[in-house]
Amino acid sequence: VQLQASGGGKVQPGESLRLSCTTSGFNSNNEAIHWFRQAPGKEREGLSCISAKDQATYFSDAVEGRFTISRDNAKKAVFLQMDSLKPEDTAVYHCATDMINYCSRYPLYTYRGQGTQVTVSS
Repeated sequence: VQLQASGGGKVQPGESLRLSCTTSGFNSNNEAIHWFRQAPGKEREGLSCISAKDQATYFSDAVEGRFTISRDNAKKAVFLQMDSLKPEDTAVYHCATDMINYCSRYPLYTYRGQGTQVTVSS
């Protein structure tokens, strides 16, 4: 089971980034996929999840209205569109799965890959 986040970079406040999560070793179309982030000195923060069955989506209060999550089953990929980025969004972003088809309220992020750095600074 492998997941790889990509698409990070350095942007100015108010700009956008689109992160991609590519998967292999399992059929990600059948599993809920989460995004979380971790900034230096801070706890891991869950951001968003998209379920497998009905593609229901969930967002934390911190990113609701600014981030959207989607999946492309043909590519077995999940995307996180991040708009109106703020300096406090600076972190390493990861995608993960617990190999269940719904978005658990308390995910374990059992399988997670290397993250991608997002830096928001003027």
